[in-house]
Amino acid sequence: MGTEARGEVDYAAAYFRRYAEEAVRPHARSTPSPDGKSHIVTVAEPVGPCLLITPWNVPLAMAARKVAAALAAGCTAVLKPAALTPLSSLILGELAREAGAPAGVLAVITSSDAAAVTTALLADPRLRKLSFTGSTPVGRLLLQQSGVRVLRTSMELGGNAPFLVFDDADLDLAVREAMIAKMRLGGQSCVGANRFLVQEGITDAFAAALAERMAAIRVGSPDREDTDLGPLADHRAVDKVRHLVEDAVARGAVVIGKADIPDGPGHYAAPTVLDHVPADAAIMHEEVFGPVAAIHRFSTEAEAEAIAVANNTEHGLASYVMTSHIDRARRVAARLQAGMVGINRGLVSEVAAPFGGIKQSGLGREGGPEGLHEYQQLKYLSMPGFNT
Repeated sequence: MGTEARGEVDYAAAYFRRYAEEAVRPHARSTPSPDGKSHIVTVAEPVGPCLLITPWNVPLAMAARKVAAALAAGCTAVLKPAALTPLSSLILGELAREAGAPAGVLAVITSSDAAAVTTALLADPRLRKLSFTGSTPVGRLLLQQSGVRVLRTSMELGGNAPFLVFDDADLDLAVREAMIAKMRLGGQSCVGANRFLVQEGITDAFAAALAERMAAIRVGSPDREDTDLGPLADHRAVDKVRHLVEDAVARGAVVIGKADIPDGPGHYAAPTVLDHVPADAAIMHEEVFGPVAAIHRFSTEAEAEAIAVANNTEHGLASYVMTSHIDRARRVAARLQAGMVGINRGLVSEVAAPFGGIKQSGLGREGGPEGLHEYQQLKYLSMPGFNT
């Protein structure tokens, strides 16, 4: 547990290093017009004051991803962390001041009444940009509020990532990467694998190996060095996991692997593998946000079947493809409706890459040079031609 927390600190620091480099790179162009009578110059300018709203599940890294890009672009920012996890953002604000950020460049506002704070800030005529990471329903509401003043928006919303395993996949690799895609942050990740779509030729072996790995997870207090998985965020998260598992079992799914959880208080959910999950189970359509792997089998003959099931969701954040054939990987990736595709990898997050989704998983990108562009606006200058 401590390893993952320390990893988040390193991940957050990497965003500041990355955008310190991006800030000094040219983001403009100059070219003669086609008729030769003028010169086209484009200049990238800061979009203006920004409101940055971050989630509870990766509180420091998500704040860093937004703050680093906004400051590198020359914007001022108001950071509003989730009520469940405000402390890391407050520390980030202190570190910014220690590093020499002028007063007022980064303000951190904590509140248990998120709606009141965001409504007031979105109505302020000085605000020019909103960046939000959170659920799709809240994102829709914020988009409506932002539309009144035509604010620039970036939205990283919910996910329902499919993890496709074809029967030509390397079994050991597929299981290892499945564990990464499923269990990072204890399954409480927007890019976490939610639906495991496995071709029938490899399903039995994959399901058995994954069930063995999941059942061996040590669940307990995050203070213990021998703990692999701690509690979920709160009782609502546990209730949702329980409901989705019970619904799947009622529809014919079978529990083939389940870890033990501690007795006594704590918001613990058992790492669980479900096999033979039908397409109409709620877990195939709702983001579980917990340590449950739902396996849905598809025909050995129908690649299109798996793609259709994978795309049968309003979300389109991340997808994963496990196959030994590069042609299949490219073909399937091209047909998957997702902003990010991990090919033979269970981890897609990377500071140098554009992170974001399509459909109702959001708008815009964070990370890489694309993340800086979200905080810039282009100005076009029409200059006299050199020969006029």
